Amino acid sequence: MAMQRVRVDDGVELAVRVYEPSEHPGREAGDPVPTLVCVHGYPDNASLWDGVVAELAGRFRLVTYDVRGAGASGKPREREAYVLDRLAADLAAVIDAVSPDRPVHLLAHDWGSIQTWHAVTGERLRGRVASFTSVSGPCLDHAGQWFRDGLRSPSRWRELARQAMHSTYIGFFQLPLLPELAIRTGLLARIVRGTDPAEPAPSVSDAEHGLNLYRANIFRRLSAPGERRADVPVQVLAPTGDAYVTPPMQTAVERWAPDLRVRRITGGHWVPRAAPERIARAAAELVDHVEGGRQARSLRRARVSPAPAGRFAGRLALVTGAASGIGRATALAFAAEGADVVLADVAPVDGVADEVRARGGAAYPYPVDVADAEAMAEFAAQVAAEVGVADIVVNNAGVGVAGSFLDTSLEDWQHAVDVNLWGVIHGSRLFGRQLAELGEGGHIVNVASMAAYLPSAMLPAYSTTKAAVLHLTECLRAELAAHGVGVSAVCPGIVRTAIAATTTFSGADESEQDSRRLRGDRLFARRNFAPEKVAADILRAVEKDRPVVRPTVEAKVAGVAARFTPSLLRAASRRV
Repeated sequence: MAMQRVRVDDGVELAVRVYEPSEHPGREAGDPVPTLVCVHGYPDNASLWDGVVAELAGRFRLVTYDVRGAGASGKPREREAYVLDRLAADLAAVIDAVSPDRPVHLLAHDWGSIQTWHAVTGERLRGRVASFTSVSGPCLDHAGQWFRDGLRSPSRWRELARQAMHSTYIGFFQLPLLPELAIRTGLLARIVRGTDPAEPAPSVSDAEHGLNLYRANIFRRLSAPGERRADVPVQVLAPTGDAYVTPPMQTAVERWAPDLRVRRITGGHWVPRAAPERIARAAAELVDHVEGGRQARSLRRARVSPAPAGRFAGRLALVTGAASGIGRATALAFAAEGADVVLADVAPVDGVADEVRARGGAAYPYPVDVADAEAMAEFAAQVAAEVGVADIVVNNAGVGVAGSFLDTSLEDWQHAVDVNLWGVIHGSRLFGRQLAELGEGGHIVNVASMAAYLPSAMLPAYSTTKAAVLHLTECLRAELAAHGVGVSAVCPGIVRTAIAATTTFSGADESEQDSRRLRGDRLFARRNFAPEKVAADILRAVEKDRPVVRPTVEAKVAGVAARFTPSLLRAASRRV
């Protein structure tokens, strides 16, 4: 790391740190490499980026600097020294000093984002910026327009009120003396740690001088917002748990940034410090793409397009048991709504893959046995490496096992548990971990059955596994909510699929097996509830984040009965 001082035209010196990739293994000195300049916010200094720098060391030439008023940089006392035009000029001076001949990429947070937005929407840096990734900081002019537009639309008043509540501290910062008192007594530090424990206590000097950012700019810009447009690729990372800047105000910028990507990430306001790997990965994906590399799936999914698209455009859906029935219908439904689909089954899925492609989606067929833990682990790793992390996972694969408890053999029990329960456990555990680590939301759907809450003397193995799937799903939903991942259980009733024709009837000889399968298949055919209807409910469950979905009438009735008249269900179970 090399330290240098950059003096700007009003005499303020900025402390700049340059991390050359040649200092790290895997990079030869002199190789052309993109420069990424990181701009911190309030009440931080350049140390905010230490974790991100560690994540990206060796990949890029990294530059951090203390903005005026913070860290080792100069600290002018005059309020006018902190206006946005002055801050943008500081950024331009740093860029000219560290990369005079090539455009740089920018990564900024909080007030760093605010001043960087101001810089990239002005003339001074035109042609000098290759891309901009913004975290938790809007352009103040855009924010002013957002508030004005929202006041004209009563349907948006709720989100305006929510942002206003998150911004009450801004009014406090305008008061004389009291904010300084809160800083010197440690009250501000306690408030900051209360909203985000990852953020250390700010230095008194940084916090006091940084108040001028608010006092010099907020009301001036919000009260008379200008038309400011960015002509560079922009990526907005909006933390879903931000205590200060709500996602709607950060992300509604497509009119100002035509080349825009928006990613909602799990975390609080100081996610660059709490989860630097998340910020580093997203920023690196944009840099690599702009520099001519392959566009990551997550980056392509985040692209904001004015053209009409399906509900799941750019998403990657993974469906097990995709060769037929509900799995096939679900895969095709996602493809029709713009998703690409990973098709997993022990049976061939080439025909379904062709149908997915005919609907405009990309298809990725994989042969896999969901009951095989080792095979599932290899499958999950292979999908992530070859296709990307699946945004939506539908654990649908299942088998039918019927017959009384006393007639059900140990082998039949093992088969039912391995596929119906362990298959869901493997899929939820492996892909759920990938989604949690990615930190950009996602959804898991586990297909259970109305048998989960409908006891039956003739379906003990099947009902037991499906009840376990339902309860597992509810537990998983509670856990993964903290990671922004939704989880839904789907409990259909009698659906026109091939499950009855392939069910194992315990205790029956081969002739009786065939007879019972034929009767069951005819019953399912007479019910004639199409798997496409279940697929439509699965898509709605993902879209609306519904905890439990019961697609058929009998499933809904059984669900009500299980809740309000369980004794009647127990009595009926002796006959079914």
